[in-house]
Amino acid sequence: MKQLSECRLYAILDTGYVPSDRMIAMAYSLIAGGADILQLRAKRESREEIRTMALELSPICRKAGIAFILNDYPDLVRETGADGAHVGQDDLSVAEARRLAGPKAIIGKSTHSLDQALSAGKESPDYIGFGPLFATATKPDYTPIGTQQIQEVHRLLPFPVFCIGGINLPNLPSVIRAGAKRVVIVSDLLSAADPVFRTTACKALLS
Repeated sequence: MKQLSECRLYAILDTGYVPSDRMIAMAYSLIAGGADILQLRAKRESREEIRTMALELSPICRKAGIAFILNDYPDLVRETGADGAHVGQDDLSVAEARRLAGPKAIIGKSTHSLDQALSAGKESPDYIGFGPLFATATKPDYTPIGTQQIQEVHRLLPFPVFCIGGINLPNLPSVIRAGAKRVVIVSDLLSAADPVFRTTACKALLS
C-alpha cells in the first residue's frame, strides 16, 4: 500500500453525492484517475449498510494498492478489511479510534483551525484534514478558514496535512501556491461528467 507520505490526492466516496448502487463504479473511476486514498463517508446509511459497502470497497482498494478509510466506525475497520478510520472533532479520540481499529490502522482527524490542528497533533494521528478552506455544501455549517495558515500548519506538524473544503480543479492551483502539499476533493470529482478525467487533471497538478 502506498505510504501516506507519498499520497497527494485523497478522494471521498460520499453517499450524499453518489448513491450506494453507483459506489463501486465511482471507486473504480477515482482509482483510474489516480486517487491515492479513498474514504467511504455515509452519514445517512445504517451501520449494516456501511459494513456492506466497505466489504465491497476494501478489496478493490487493496488490489489497487491504495488506502481505504472509513469515516467514523473504527470498530468496523478490522471486520471489513479497511486500512483505517477518520474521526471528527466531536467523535472519538485518536487513541480510542486506534484501540478499536487496531494498532496498525491509519487514524485521521478533522481539524477546523490552526489551534485544533495543533491540539490534534498531541493525539498523534497519522494525518489530519485541515479546513474547510472554502465554503462547501458538504459541510455547510462550518465557517471557511481560508488559505492563510496552510504554510504554518505544515511547518508546525510532523505528519501529513490534507487540506479540505471546497477545493476543486479551478482553485486547486491557488491552494497549492498557498502551500498545500495534499488535498481532499469531494464534490468536484463525484459530480464531474467524467470523474476519471477530472481526477487525473487534479492529480497532475499535485504531482
